[in-house]
Amino acid sequence: MGEHIIKLPDVGEGVAEAELVEWLVPIGANVREDDVLAAVMTDKATVEIPSPVEGKIIWQGGNIGDVLAVGSPLIRLEVDGAGNVKPGEAAAMEAPKVEAKASTPSQEKPKPEVKPITKPAPMANGAAASPQPAGAPRAEGEAPLASPAVRKRASEAGVDLRRVHGTGPAGRISHKDLDGFMAGGNAIGGAVSALTRDMSVTDIPIIGLRRKIAEKMVVSTSRIPHITYVDEVDMTALEELRKKLNDARKEGRPKLTLLPFLMRAMVKAIADQPQVNALFDDEAGVVHQHGGCHIGIAAQTPGGLMVPVVRHTEARDVWDCASEIMRLSEAAKKGTASREELSGSTITITSLGALGGIVTTPVINHPEVAIIGVNKMQTLPRWDGQEFRPRKCMNLSSSFDHRIVDGWNAAIFIQRIKALLENPAMIFIED
Repeated sequence: MGEHIIKLPDVGEGVAEAELVEWLVPIGANVREDDVLAAVMTDKATVEIPSPVEGKIIWQGGNIGDVLAVGSPLIRLEVDGAGNVKPGEAAAMEAPKVEAKASTPSQEKPKPEVKPITKPAPMANGAAASPQPAGAPRAEGEAPLASPAVRKRASEAGVDLRRVHGTGPAGRISHKDLDGFMAGGNAIGGAVSALTRDMSVTDIPIIGLRRKIAEKMVVSTSRIPHITYVDEVDMTALEELRKKLNDARKEGRPKLTLLPFLMRAMVKAIADQPQVNALFDDEAGVVHQHGGCHIGIAAQTPGGLMVPVVRHTEARDVWDCASEIMRLSEAAKKGTASREELSGSTITITSLGALGGIVTTPVINHPEVAIIGVNKMQTLPRWDGQEFRPRKCMNLSSSFDHRIVDGWNAAIFIQRIKALLENPAMIFIED
């Protein structure tokens, strides 16, 4: 017979010490390889320490709440064979190292693997949990004693720890106590729960269009410092005009949505703030400011997010814009849109329609420098100076590349769009 010392392993990320929060097996217990022995907590996470060998626990290196240095002895086991310490060395390690200081991690092999807490701790010797009756709730305000690992399991299982009888010191609740409680069919309120946990995991490869979308989002958020500006727009007058135009539209013309009006308002606002209609080549340090307004329309398709482009919006009226949006949207949904139809935008509109929420934080379509987000429209009471009246209101949530567009210019740009949408006749007036 020999002895095996398990030391507190290096849990990574520069952590030099950890607090001992739970012993999962007592002295004298026989454990198998990979049985979880203890739980320790760092300032980043709670981790469980498994046994790298099979043996009998003959010594524990600390009490609950002790702070142990990385590399200090944690547990001593009696094992078959020579073990990993020489005779007489183990006795010198009896005093637990609880000083909060860094030490050199053990280089002995095998080194215990640090496992994040993701499942119930296995029971030593394969012992099965026996059913435990529900206990009386603890007094109001009295918190049950349990480790973070036990609390996490209880939360996932929907168990009120106040009803679990703890068999540890001072009534501390162990994994075994929790297993016994759940084996008795106990859930919150002491009733048997008809709900079960779904432990299935489905692996979905990120490929094709979804991979491209993911890569583009990473580039956009990592390279562009976003500034988001939100303002409310009174859409009452525009909605009235839109209805009249749709009611009187000629045969063959598409039904007008909000987007063609917004696109024409953007064209007029861009004439005053041309820096928002641009592409920024940040590697070359050059901004390509475009004269033509090529508006991308972010569209959800069965395959994922696509951005078909309405080119030269400055040369289209609202009916022409509506027709092009309809054509491109259908092509994107059917998967027949060409590469040219899905590229070349200089500024983008994103809208979730009725699901648009109150406020969003749109991600810029790299290498563009601006994106206009359309939120849902709702009827709200608004003060007109004499009384509250119902108005159709909608927020615009717009993001800008703060390297190119200052906050002041972003506000001016959105305020110009707001003024045009609230006074829609101005959209049709040629400057």
